[in-house]
Formats: sequence, structure tokens, C-alpha cells
Amino acid sequence: MLLNEEWGEIASESLVTLSPEKETALLNKYSFLVKRAAAHMRTQVGVLVDNDDIQQIGLVALLTSIRRYGRDVDERFSAFAFKRIRGAMLDEFRRLDWRPRQLRQQSHKLRDMTRTLSKEYGREATDGELCIALNIEHEELIKLQYSEQAEAIESLESLLEDNPKLSLTTPCSQDDTDTAVMLKKAMGEMNTREKLLLQLYYTHEMNMKEIALTLELTEARVCQLHKRALETLTKKLHKI
Repeated sequence: MLLNEEWGEIASESLVTLSPEKETALLNKYSFLVKRAAAHMRTQVGVLVDNDDIQQIGLVALLTSIRRYGRDVDERFSAFAFKRIRGAMLDEFRRLDWRPRQLRQQSHKLRDMTRTLSKEYGREATDGELCIALNIEHEELIKLQYSEQAEAIESLESLLEDNPKLSLTTPCSQDDTDTAVMLKKAMGEMNTREKLLLQLYYTHEMNMKEIALTLELTEARVCQLHKRALETLTKKLHKI
């Protein structure tokens, strides 16, 4: 995807008209949102998507956000733009189908083995035990955990897309809509660890490596716990 081609498409839309100087100034001021979104999702997609392409997609989404905001940029703009930038990146990942069939099958084997060992041991299996059972290295385990997590992320993202006012990237207190109340209720029914994981990922925009360091857990374990938290939240939102 070439940035100048996308730029032309956006320019033809019926959006807020700003001077070139104003647009350039705002792009420079808020370009950090593109880097932040890319870093936030980097470990989710591994190295399968070129960083330059993702940055370009993010910049296009940022420009669209600036033109669609509909009023002078204020303190709420960062949250508005970040959500659109992140959404544009997710759309690109889906388009590329970055999880090939073999990886999906392997991640399903991990899920089945995790359940089997949990029943056998009467507790959660360690990273080492899973690696031995599956005959894989720890790096491969992390890759499979991310693939498993991605399914849960996509499921929740699809639900959020159906409810545009429902967002995990901004505090519920900023919006008194019914969907915000739904989210607050669903989060309130989750346990402390699940809520913490979601808050660190969505509110504080930390990636899995950063969360692992913060909670003093392995990256693979954080992926596993985060996946469960996502699944729990998705189920609760469907029931409300």
C-alpha cells in the first residue's frame, strides 16, 4: 500500500477542510499515536507485517481522524484517533490473513494440550511442561499463545465494532451512553486479575512483554491469561 495513493482517496472524501499547513502541524503533533498503536500491537502480529507499511496505514488513519473529527482538536482527540488507527491496523492484519492454516492447527493443539495437562496435574501446566508435551521450544510456545490470543481479540473486536460507542481504550466515565454502562457492568463482574490484564492492555496500552515484566510472569503465561480475560468479557457482553 502506497501512502500517496491512500492520501488521494482520502482527499476526495467529504471531510472537514483544513489548510495544508494545519493538517501538517496536526499530523506532526499526533504522529506519536501511530507509533504507539504499532508498538501496542507489535507482539500480537510478530514480524509478519512490515513496520513501514503499518506506519503508513496508521498515518492514513490519523489524517482521516483529523478530517473527520468535526471540531477543533481537543483533549478527547487522542482517544478518538487512537481507536481509528488501531482499527485500521487490525483491518490490514485480517486482510493479510497473517495466521496460516498450519499455525491455527498448532495453536489448537496447544489449547487441547493445556486442558489435558490441567486435568492430569490438577493445576495449570507450566511453560516448560507444555513445551515438553508438545516437543517445541519456548519461542514457539509464545508464538502459539499469541495465535490463540488473536482469536479472542478478533472476537471481542468484532463485538466492539457492532457497538461503535463501546470502547476499551477510554474510561467509561467519559461517556454516559448505554454501551458504556454495559462495559462497566461486565467488567465489574470479572475477577481482579482479569480486570487488571484488560486495563493494562487497553487503558495503559501495554503490550504482552511489558505486562509480563509488570506482573512478573512469563510472556506466554500473560498471553494465556489475557486470552481468558478477553473470552470472559466477550461472553458477559453478549449476555447483557
